Amino acid sequence: MIDFNIPPSTGNEAVYIEQAIAHHKICGDGEFTKKCTAWLMDRFAVPNALLTTSCTHALEMAALLCGIEEGDEVILPSYTFVSTADAFVLRGAKLVFVDIRPDTMNLDETLLEGAITPRTKAIVPVHYAGVACEMDTILSIARKHRLRVVEDAAQGVMAFYKGRALGTIGDFGCYSFHETKNYSMGEGGALLFHDPVYKEKAEIIREKGTNRSKFFRGQVDKYTWVDFGSSYLPSELNAAYLWAQLLVADLINEDRLRCWNYYHEALRPLQDQGLIERPVIPKGCMHNAHMYYIKCKDLDERTRFITYMKSRGIQCVFHYIPLHSSPAGKRFGRFYGEDRYTTRESERLVRLPMYYQLPEESLACIVEAIRDFYQGPSL
Repeated sequence: MIDFNIPPSTGNEAVYIEQAIAHHKICGDGEFTKKCTAWLMDRFAVPNALLTTSCTHALEMAALLCGIEEGDEVILPSYTFVSTADAFVLRGAKLVFVDIRPDTMNLDETLLEGAITPRTKAIVPVHYAGVACEMDTILSIARKHRLRVVEDAAQGVMAFYKGRALGTIGDFGCYSFHETKNYSMGEGGALLFHDPVYKEKAEIIREKGTNRSKFFRGQVDKYTWVDFGSSYLPSELNAAYLWAQLLVADLINEDRLRCWNYYHEALRPLQDQGLIERPVIPKGCMHNAHMYYIKCKDLDERTRFITYMKSRGIQCVFHYIPLHSSPAGKRFGRFYGEDRYTTRESERLVRLPMYYQLPEESLACIVEAIRDFYQGPSL
């Protein structure tokens, strides 16, 4: 079986985990958390980065820092993971779902202004598959209406929009280092932001509502409970695992791009024949090969495709069920305007195996199976 995903591993993760254990510091904010944080700030030119226990928790922190309250409205795509919505629902916000662009599966920026009401507090663009949303337009609209922009860049580490790293463009950016992502710590994430006004409060929220971070920097004599917060600090063991991958981030990125480019070129003839659609990368966007997907004709064809690929020993999977159609989505949100593309395109999309060091012979096998499904086995 060719798996859909294998968590990334460089072979050095155990070395750094053992170092963390040997240094008798495994609870967090130790040597490896600091190294990962410094790497993120330096690599992506952002002055503030905090490693978190998940991207979900990074989003929750962003919602708290935005001051989201009961009755506020937050605009986001329906085609996203539940964490994008959960972070704001927990604060009492009403979700306003907008349709997506069929080319990138990202939020349709042309619909934003119509969805804004006096209660709107924030816009949450989700960079699907590591391909950027149209951030210039989104930021322009947000500034015009004095709204916060929280980038869900869970899939966007090492991807860029017009030279700027995803997750560093809006007011807040949220990364994921889950085992399904390009770089992993098992479970983990990061919160990024530019404005120093948020720094102290972000540290307090992350450290259970205490000023513990200031204490360890020698800025206060003792630490105490000063505000609301939670435990968003990851274990040093997780950070050590991630550090092994950040050290070779470019190699991992290049290897994934190798796989993505192989798929894209090999499947071109099927698109030319009108049998499938391949991903679109808009001008100014530098993606990170987080995933490679194709679009089938419809839901029935996709179902048959997944079954066929499984019979060939290849695991292919669909992705999100649109949130606005779910029980919780109906309870906590509403869909603005017409659902022209969200449901239709989500039912067509299927993801192909993609992971670090996926062998070229496996890629050839996958492509051959796809060709056989659409064109019949070659004689």
